[in-house]
Amino acid sequence: MENFPVFTDNDPQDSPTTLNLGPTHPATHGVFQNVLQMDGERIVSGVSTIGYIHRAFEKIAEHRPFYQITPLTDRMNYCSSPINNMGWHMTVEKLLDIKTPKRVDYLRVIVMELARISDHIICNGVLGVDTGAFTGFLYMMQYREAIYEIYEEVCGSRLTTNIGRIGGFERDFNEIAFRKIRKFLVDFPPVLKEFESLFNRNRIFIDRTRGVAPVDAETALSYSWSGPLLRATGVDYDVRAMEPYSSYEDFDFEVPVGTNGDVYSRFMVRNEEMKQSMRMIGQALQKLEKEPKGVFHADVPEYYLPPKQEIYNNMEALIYHFKIVMGEVKTPVKEVYHAVEGANGELGFYLINDGGRSPFRLHFRRPSFINYQMYAPMSQGMLLSDAIINMSSLNVIAGELDA
Repeated sequence: MENFPVFTDNDPQDSPTTLNLGPTHPATHGVFQNVLQMDGERIVSGVSTIGYIHRAFEKIAEHRPFYQITPLTDRMNYCSSPINNMGWHMTVEKLLDIKTPKRVDYLRVIVMELARISDHIICNGVLGVDTGAFTGFLYMMQYREAIYEIYEEVCGSRLTTNIGRIGGFERDFNEIAFRKIRKFLVDFPPVLKEFESLFNRNRIFIDRTRGVAPVDAETALSYSWSGPLLRATGVDYDVRAMEPYSSYEDFDFEVPVGTNGDVYSRFMVRNEEMKQSMRMIGQALQKLEKEPKGVFHADVPEYYLPPKQEIYNNMEALIYHFKIVMGEVKTPVKEVYHAVEGANGELGFYLINDGGRSPFRLHFRRPSFINYQMYAPMSQGMLLSDAIINMSSLNVIAGELDA
């Protein structure tokens, strides 16, 4: 508590009140705490406390083979797990110099953009709830469910997906998955438009969000912000556009940017990003029609685990399976960094490899951890009710914050 200002007046009415915002407050989006010093309803200062669900993922990853690290990434931003999965696979592919087929890239774009939509549905829906509007949240949730049903068709999982493999996917998308994707592209746009109509010009919502917690571009960059939060300040930076991966350079899309970096701008940027994500998914479906069917992974048998049916009936597949599982396949001695545009910002993986079956050192650049550093300074002088709205707009996911 030594960071808090010292009040020497003996009158208890002039002394600040200590308030715990979290770790189990419903607005904290997970398990993390802010110890606030309050002057009535106004925040004098605060200290953020994290680590309540720290699981030492980076250290665990150093004792796991590369292909077994994917489930760890699920547990970071579990609102958009597939983006974490794909980011990790592409990091290892960069290490191993694996070139994936275009069809794999386009399938990945579909899954990652669906995950982005799912994440933004949650963030903007919860932001509405925290301003007192529950209807929009309930209305949008059924379409997050539709995305989860697509995940189920692709990999059998919903929240923590463990989707894909190093080199591609573990299986091809079936026709049911494609049918559900096309249906989503038809059904969701009018719902998103109606969701916007509930908030964009709603007097109460605008009063609660416009001008609240504004951040200028220079300050955002000094705190290494990225993603929707940075773009809301007017900075046109998106990893998909600046450092394209998974063939994003083949897509025609716009990068939505805001103006003054307040809560309202963040809300609007995420809404526009959902529209751009649907646009890219539609383009990916068109591009897939020109690619050879049945291709869902790179031709790298020394790194890609063969299907079980082949292992049971093919000696060569059994040998490759044995060598991969037992760590007898040599890997390059080098270090790589690969970043993807996560739903909350730049999600990076810094990997140092010594040639073994596991990383020598692995660091996750978690956007929630970076973005959250600014929360306590932002809250000074803010009303408690506005601090709750601000936290919702940051979309801090505790799993990604702690890792």
